[in-house]
Amino acid sequence: MAYVIKRYSNRKLYDTQESRYVTLDEIEEMVRSGKEVAVVDAASGEDLTAVTLTQIILENERNHRTTLPTAFLHQLIKHGEAWQDFIAKSMRSSLEGVVSNQREMERVFQDWAARAGWGGLAPGAAPARPEGKRDGAEHEAERLREEVSLLRERLRALEERLEKRRAQAK
Repeated sequence: MAYVIKRYSNRKLYDTQESRYVTLDEIEEMVRSGKEVAVVDAASGEDLTAVTLTQIILENERNHRTTLPTAFLHQLIKHGEAWQDFIAKSMRSSLEGVVSNQREMERVFQDWAARAGWGGLAPGAAPARPEGKRDGAEHEAERLREEVSLLRERLRALEERLEKRRAQAK
């Protein structure tokens, strides 16, 4: 469910779920934390979400928290909506792919962890094993630990790539 933020004629932003006024920085944090936000004009009900999110991006540019390449901005203006649609679709597709891959990696890790008897252990913690099952089971567990370590490294690399793309998109 989206957080509904009402924008009043005095430009104040009101979070209807929290029953309080919020700032653009707070809306930015909501979005960063994964909350779906919808901004509407309090009087007309017009959807102002895109305008507000764009305003957040522009404020970040002004404060030098992010920097969009000038060539990119020129192309965005030059080609208008067609370029914006292309970028939006491309970014959405890329992010969906990364999220899908991350979920699959988590599923595989959980499956392997369950098979190795690690259920509920913190990453890197070794499960207690009965003395009689040390030979083949210990070798298999070590192999699985190595695979999990490689998967963690790949996941970390994917997360870094995603963060770089997010930074470039701003």
